[in-house]
Amino acid sequence: MYALTRENPDDRWEVEALYDLCFAPGREALSSYRLRDGIPAVRELCLVARDPDGILGGAIRFWPVRIGRAEALLLGPVAVHPTRQGEGLGGMLIREGVARAEALSWPRILLVGDEPYYSRFGFRRLDGVEMPPPTNPARVLGVGDWDGVSGRVTRWGAEEGH
Repeated sequence: MYALTRENPDDRWEVEALYDLCFAPGREALSSYRLRDGIPAVRELCLVARDPDGILGGAIRFWPVRIGRAEALLLGPVAVHPTRQGEGLGGMLIREGVARAEALSWPRILLVGDEPYYSRFGFRRLDGVEMPPPTNPARVLGVGDWDGVSGRVTRWGAEEGH
């Protein structure tokens, strides 16, 4: 069994090492990272999963973004250690993160990912929502209230908050 807790500053380097292990080199050059650069993550939603021995098995982070005047969360990265994959840990992190975001009244969440995987958590393709290039539009997915929300995804302004 895993304990899901809020990521704290002492977890940072261990979580970053997990992301480095799970994602290709140069991951920080992706368009989604340009939306995160210099913007603090939503700390209440950044979670780590540890086994009973305290070993990190997975992590998830959320970042505030805008689509026009609409607020949204950008989910990601979410990663599960290769030795822990297939145990449902990624799903646990996603479900808990989405539930906590809803409890904090975030109206919508988007991500860039594989629809067959993320659809089981309610994510669907977002037509009309544009991530910065070079993002494949078929991989832009969302959950929540997207009625009337369209346009380019942009960085959360330093003067704005939630």
